[in-house]
Amino acid sequence: RDGGETIVVNSAGCGAAMKEYGDLLAGDPAYAAKARAFAARVRDLTEVLAEQPALPAKFNGRVAWQDPCHLAHAQRIRNQPRALLDSVRGCEQIQTAGQDLCCGAAGIYSLVEPEMSGQLRARKAEQFAKHRPDVIVTANPGCQMQYEAAVREAGIPARVLHIAEFLDESSE
Repeated sequence: RDGGETIVVNSAGCGAAMKEYGDLLAGDPAYAAKARAFAARVRDLTEVLAEQPALPAKFNGRVAWQDPCHLAHAQRIRNQPRALLDSVRGCEQIQTAGQDLCCGAAGIYSLVEPEMSGQLRARKAEQFAKHRPDVIVTANPGCQMQYEAAVREAGIPARVLHIAEFLDESSE
């Protein structure tokens, strides 16, 4: 209630939008200051977890991290998710071409532009088929759904997990 609490968000798209409230409401005399104060408190889950001591975690397998656009480009958070994955013993991070490019989900883009969304998803499916990760990890629910479809298209048995799920499953 004092307005000082951190607001931790585990959806890259939602977090990006919430961090923009100050800009979006800058011209509103009733809400501009409140929106700026609110936005300043918003942090992505990976930002918060990366500042904590690493918990014992282990995963023996190949992991492909895929940057959500709203995390990498809008919020400029790239290092923290990779550092979290680096802290998991046995985790072999594999790099796929275009891991920081749009998957085609983009909020409701996959619904309103299904052809273009499908083309973007196909690029991901091609990379997944080529590299055959055991797990694909991301930090946005829309991307996660898009990668589930890409895995089916690639015909591989990879699991798709949110980074919170991956870290939870890997914890010892």
